[in-house]
Order: sequence, then C-alpha cells, then structure tokens
Amino acid sequence: MSSLGHRVRTPNLDWLASRGVTFTRHFANAVPCGPSRASIHTGMYLQNHRSGTNGTPLDQRFTNWALMLRARGYDPVLFGYTDTSNDPRAFEPDDPVLRSYEGPLPGINPIVLMGENPQPWADWLASKGYDIPDPAWKLYMGKSGLEYEQGGSVPAPLTIPAEHHDTWFMVDQVISYLTRRQSAPPQEEPGFCIHLSLLRPHPPWVAPAPYNEMYPPQELTDFNRADTADTEAATHPFIEYFMSLPHFTAPSDLRRMTRLKSAYYGLMTEVDHNLGRLFEWLKANDELDNTLIIFTSDHGEQMGDHWLLGKLGYFDASYHIPLIICDPSASANGSRGMQLQGFTENVDIMPTMLDYLDTEIPIQCDGRSLREVIESGSFPANWRQEAHWEFDFRNIPDGEQREQALGLTHPQCTLNVVRGSRYKYVHFTGLPPLFFDLEADPGEHRNLATDPAYSSLVLEYAQKLLSWRMNHDEPGLTHLALTENGVVARPAPRYPSP
Repeated sequence: MSSLGHRVRTPNLDWLASRGVTFTRHFANAVPCGPSRASIHTGMYLQNHRSGTNGTPLDQRFTNWALMLRARGYDPVLFGYTDTSNDPRAFEPDDPVLRSYEGPLPGINPIVLMGENPQPWADWLASKGYDIPDPAWKLYMGKSGLEYEQGGSVPAPLTIPAEHHDTWFMVDQVISYLTRRQSAPPQEEPGFCIHLSLLRPHPPWVAPAPYNEMYPPQELTDFNRADTADTEAATHPFIEYFMSLPHFTAPSDLRRMTRLKSAYYGLMTEVDHNLGRLFEWLKANDELDNTLIIFTSDHGEQMGDHWLLGKLGYFDASYHIPLIICDPSASANGSRGMQLQGFTENVDIMPTMLDYLDTEIPIQCDGRSLREVIESGSFPANWRQEAHWEFDFRNIPDGEQREQALGLTHPQCTLNVVRGSRYKYVHFTGLPPLFFDLEADPGEHRNLATDPAYSSLVLEYAQKLLSWRMNHDEPGLTHLALTENGVVARPAPRYPSP
C-alpha cells in the first residue's frame, strides 16, 4: 500500500485508509488459503479448527460469521470463494462438494462462486464471443506478445483486456447485485453483508494491460534473501526441503523472477482500481455512510524472498497482510486515518463483525473485537503483545516422500510461531527451533536458537508459545458445569481485565 510507503500504487485503498483505521501489524494465523480462511470465518486458531491444509475438512460443529449473520436476518452473500473444505459427515458420499476443497462456507449464499474453476467468468466471456479453453482455468494464463525474459521490454500482458478480466468481472457482479437490491421493494432483512473475495493478486501472475507495464522489472531486484540459493537452503532442514520442490522454488533466472514480481505488483494496482469503482458506487448511491468495510487478505507471498515462491513456513512475508477497517459511524470519527501498531490477527475479524451487530461473540472465538480499538484509537492495556501463527505442512493424499525426507510422521509436520516487536520464535514438532532478533536482523537470516547469549530469551519465548497454546485450547464445554441446580454457564475472557 502506498499509504504505508510501498512503491505499489493504491490510491483507492489509501483513500479508504484515510477514512478508517489501518492496522500495520496485522497477521494471518495460517497459510495457505483454506486454513487461513477457516481462521477468518470461525475466529479460531488452526490448533482449534484443525482445517490445517487445503482439503482438511472444517468440523461442522463450529459456527461461523455467515451462520450467525443469517440468524440475525441478514443474507450473507459470496462473490468469489471461501476455500472451505466441508465436513464429509454432513453429506452423502457421492456429493460433488466432497470432490473439492473449494466449497462454500456453511451459511453463505454463493451468488458468484469462483475459484480454481472460474466457470461464471468463463460463461460471461463466452457470451461476449470468447473461445473458452478446456479447462477454463487456462483463461488466467493466456498471454500476448514476447515475454520479458525472452527479450520483451515489459511482462507480456494477459490476452484478455482489463475490462474483461476476472477482477473487473467480480466487482461488476457486486455492483449489479447492489443495484438490484436498491431498486427492489423494501426487504425484511436489516441490511446486506457481502463477502467479495478477489483471486488477485494470485498465481498465475499475468496482468492485463496497462497493469503489466506499471512496475519495470529492472527496478524490482531488491529481494530479501541469502546470496545464493544453496546458502539459503543450508539455514534449516525445512527450508532445504521446500526449496527442493519446484512449486516453492524461486526461479534462478533474475529476469523471470523480476517479471513475476512486476506482474504481482500490477495485479495489486488492478485490484485497487476496481475496488475504487465499488467505493464510487457506494458514494454515488448513498450507501457509503452506512456500510462497514473490512479489507484484508488470507495470506502474503514470498515472491522470491528467501529464494521461495508461494505462502509457506514461518517468514513474515507469507503472513504479514493488510487490514483496514472503515467504520462510518460518528463514534469512529476520532480515529480516522490512524495507523495503529498493536498486533492484530485474522481471528479478530469475526468478533469485530459480530460486535458491530451487537451479537454475542461465541466462546469458540480465539480473537477479540477491534471495535473498541477503532472507537478509542488505542489498544487496551491487556491487548496481545505478539502475533501467532501456525503452518501445517503435512500432505495426506501423497505426502509419504515429504515425511521420509524430513524424518517426521505426518502429525509432526507442523510449526508454531510467536512474533513480537523484536523477537521471533519458531517451534517445530520434530525439527530444530529458530529464533530471530528482528531489530538486528529484520530479514530473518540469522538463527540465534543455539547462541548461548540468547538462551534465556529462547526459553522465555518457548514458554510464551506454550502459555499461548494452553490459554487458547479449544474450550468446548469448559464454561459449563452440571450442578444440583442444573446447568451453570460462566463464559470468561481469555485475558483478565486491565
């Protein structure tokens, strides 16, 4: 975001930030898409919702924000995808929903369901005369012209023009939905709730014109990584293994790597441009001042840092993501435009939404509402002092090779992170730990876990991590007791009052 000093131009998100609050230390609680979104949608850490990989089912016993809003009379609608692997116990064995990890979140109304199979977009393109490839996801990849590493002056653009790209299409679908709602007779529900989940920026990184040429690749050689890939691989067995997998390994060809980065940045600006069209509709139709807007992401991207691609592991690049919350009410006027540095996490989003609807936050939620923070412009004294995340790197369908290479069983293919303002501790179930001094080493290159000078700090952070996990064990029915007077309920917050 350019409002935070980055080279990527995001004028519309900067405008949103000027009206709301930017949380500059906001982190995903898991990667990749499915596990992270499970945390967003349930307010639960991975250790509790247990949907740890793309494909691990999300237990049907947990509620989510869509179910709770539906109970309040809202119609929570989806444009995009939630990547929910639904609980197979709730379906017949031959149900098509069990053949994809990209199912819709229970309770949500999928008006336009997109994902790996972009069929609604493909159908729309077909109506405009486009030839649709088989499979339809190849629409994301078609290029025109000479690619940059083959001698082109800029990254080759997507064959499809920007006004027909999936990002434009998705925002248009939301605007059409809002327009239909506004022209319809008054409805019984108190308002609308839209989950717009844009795929971009996401592989394959192919941006349409003019976004493909906004960020010259030759200016994007600033990667945060060791001098050589071999040096990076030697830092830890986990890194060595994942750098052996082509899907996660950054190209050694610098021109190709900078081309990917250029397209990635261009796709960000394309998202910003299209969100600007949505914001303009809200302004023009008198909806902006009664709409709560939450902008965030499910994960980050290594994009060549540490010689990696994708989202994985423990580095900040995969987990540090944007969060802007724009509350239109007068009670938030004092915090407009603020950039707050307290640690926030994706598990805070569901409690925040429910708080704004004056709805009880279920005991399953590990996060905390940000409403009070937004209205006061500051964090309470008992707010968390670190961010926490987990990565479950087991592979159930065909992970035997992974387990053998790392000397682990698949339940041991997990790591936990506690990340404070200065120090960061990474704990593996069956591999050596890592410890970083982010003040002296912001790029996370020097592991201090075995340095005697840091042994007391390593112990302190290992204890912090253990205490955090114990404090956030899935509560189940622990707030209930059966007595001679019947059931007694006494839910309590995770942390004492300041």
